[in-house]
Amino acid sequence: MPEIPPLQDIPEAIALPRRRAPLPLVWIVPIVAALIGGWIAIHAVMQRGPTVTISFLTAEGLEPGKTRIRYKDVDIGEVTEVGISDDRSHIIVTAQFHKDAEKFLMKDTRFWVVRPRVTGGQVSGVSTLLSGAYIGVDVGKSDEPRREFTGLEVAPILTGDLPGRKITLQAGNLGSLDIGSPVYYRHIKAGEVIAHELDKNGTDVHVVVFVHAPYDRFITRATRFWNDSGVDVSLDASGMHVHTQSVVSVLLGGIAFETLPDAGESPAPSDDAQFVLYPDHAAAMKPPDGEPQRFVLHFPESLRGLTVGAPVDFRGIVVGEVVSINVEYQKQGQWFHFPVEIAIYPERMRAHLGEGKLAETEKGGGNELLDAMVSRGFRAQLRSGNLLTGQLYVALDFFPDVPPFKINWARKPLQLPAVPGSIEELQMSLAKLLKKVDKVPLEQIGGNVNAALGTLNRTVASMDQLLQRLDKETAPEARATLEELRRTLKADSPLQQELRDTLNETARAARALRSLTDTLDTQPEALIRGKED
Repeated sequence: MPEIPPLQDIPEAIALPRRRAPLPLVWIVPIVAALIGGWIAIHAVMQRGPTVTISFLTAEGLEPGKTRIRYKDVDIGEVTEVGISDDRSHIIVTAQFHKDAEKFLMKDTRFWVVRPRVTGGQVSGVSTLLSGAYIGVDVGKSDEPRREFTGLEVAPILTGDLPGRKITLQAGNLGSLDIGSPVYYRHIKAGEVIAHELDKNGTDVHVVVFVHAPYDRFITRATRFWNDSGVDVSLDASGMHVHTQSVVSVLLGGIAFETLPDAGESPAPSDDAQFVLYPDHAAAMKPPDGEPQRFVLHFPESLRGLTVGAPVDFRGIVVGEVVSINVEYQKQGQWFHFPVEIAIYPERMRAHLGEGKLAETEKGGGNELLDAMVSRGFRAQLRSGNLLTGQLYVALDFFPDVPPFKINWARKPLQLPAVPGSIEELQMSLAKLLKKVDKVPLEQIGGNVNAALGTLNRTVASMDQLLQRLDKETAPEARATLEELRRTLKADSPLQQELRDTLNETARAARALRSLTDTLDTQPEALIRGKED
């Protein structure tokens, strides 16, 4: 067994550093890929834009991760989540926008889902049939940022960057107009209807139209707008006239505008100016009527055929219209009255009554004018406007031999006197004629006529007998006389021979007388001395 050396003789162990093996090349690629991925992730986070929520009524056509958000057909974001609100009344769309799209998310920015749609005679969103629906954006003009929006259910007709101006029109009713209905200027499409709503009182409709540039510069304070929907047919002395803008306006309604020809250099309207939407072109172009003056009429006949809106005519000129037809009960006479209230526009009557004279009646300074007219026979009368339909209108005219009437100027509205209409006068004349006919003794006249007819029959019988007797007795004698006359007038009758001899003698005597006359003409002394040879 070998001998173990002492511990002090054993050398001390020295620790040497272990030499590491070099990194394998196979790890270089994953490390580089991880570095690139990390850089891309950091860059994506740095480039990620804001997250926005948009509420819609339905999620039709919206899919997370697929539905894009586009501005002028450029992608600026993507739908990341679609959920339902807590009250289940609408859906909430969460969208991730690009970083450079942050400037689009302002307070008045609008969002809507672009789908295939037909409005105002135009088809939009056809490309979504293949690519699918997307969310459109209309950037507002506000500087206040926002992250929660309420989307539009219908795509806006125009976007905020279109040149032009908005015009508000006031109409009695909407008619056939709708959002997208065209607006025409001289048969050129110049804009469209973008909104409509009732006013606060619910009596009128406000129609908002947008007129594109450069047509908006033709709008002045003297511009008139009218409803140009459908077909306008008019009949006058020159024939029938048919007017329409286009097939679109016939089907979907339309508006046209034009400036009054005698307006001159009219200034542009203010931004908040409102215009009246007239029912047709004729109403828009006629001069303004001004404030009407109201009168009440009491007609003695039936008002059947008279309606509210019927014209009030003054010698062929429409000066007003019927505004109401009422019923009143008079307790004293236990009788019903039917007052008809009319509105007369003084501006229409100035050409007939003088400048401003009728308008003064409203101020109390022209009472003498109306009193003088009434004293001269100025009355109202119902006349037939259409024999087929039986429609009536109110005619104002001067009538002779009418009972006097005194206007009560303390009464409001003033009462004008009325006379029976032409049909009523005809009925009254017929009634008077029938009363006179009733007074005629028809039975006595009938008896006298029968007696006269009997006498006439006897006279005719006597004449017949006389003619028969004349035919039997006188006819043979008349034939004999004619035969004798025929024999007398024959060419070889003695009478004819004697007539010829007489004519010959007369001719010889005439020749002898002519010879004597010639001799005396040349030899006047022959009467004393005799004829010279």
